[in-house]
Amino acid sequence: MCRKDVLTSPAFLRRAEDLRPVWDPECTGRPVNLHRKLWEWLFITEALAERGVLRPGSRGLGFGVGQEPLVALFASYGCTIVATDLPADAARQAGWTADGQFAGDLEGLNRHGLCDPDQLRRLVTFRTVDMRAVPADLRGFDFTWSSCAFEHLGSLRAGMRFVTSQMACLVAGGVSVHTTEHNVSSDTDTVDDWVTVLYRRRDLRRLARMLRRRGHRVTLDLRPGESVDDGHVDVPPYTNVHLRIRVQAFETTSYGIVVEKRGRRRGRPPGWKA
Repeated sequence: MCRKDVLTSPAFLRRAEDLRPVWDPECTGRPVNLHRKLWEWLFITEALAERGVLRPGSRGLGFGVGQEPLVALFASYGCTIVATDLPADAARQAGWTADGQFAGDLEGLNRHGLCDPDQLRRLVTFRTVDMRAVPADLRGFDFTWSSCAFEHLGSLRAGMRFVTSQMACLVAGGVSVHTTEHNVSSDTDTVDDWVTVLYRRRDLRRLARMLRRRGHRVTLDLRPGESVDDGHVDVPPYTNVHLRIRVQAFETTSYGIVVEKRGRRRGRPPGWKA
């Protein structure tokens, strides 16, 4: 769960420096933002790095990337990336183009200059993909990720179906990291069958069971943050503490799930540990 103590941990703060041009464009040196979107990017990056897949030659597949900086960041590490998002007409219909959350090309994925442009063009491919029907030719990746994307597929069930089905894109032992919208108010009532659905604790546990039945390893940690900032629910006009928000009648925050595909990845020795 998105928590202040994790966001301000030494590991996350080190990763945050790689993304400073995104959250501190003038590079003033100010402290890290207490913002759940930054937490999502750092969570995905640190989870992949701990499992040894953010290295030159590694192949990554990003879903619903919009204009997020992770594509350029991972390419700057030497990873070969396939970045995917909705077709432009579908993005317009969904309203993603109006608020600057849709890239549509390589240039839109490097607007913060995190990666050398020539290296980006060499290592990154952009293609349109509907997350509800992942193409069968997207296979053989060392890692996959999405940042708060699968809650926009129309229903709780559709998002779970995506997470389980996209595991086919990975090599044995590959790593999949996804963040989503987590309902912290209720484990009974929630928002389903809408433009943004909210996953309860029971839904996350169900997703973990689905993945484990297929032989995958899943990491879940549902502990909430305990600080005053963790309990603050940010509403418009937003403040500089943006770890929780309100969606309809519910308090929500970001949640991250890490899945390792069954089998052992080539190049990982027996007993390997991050």
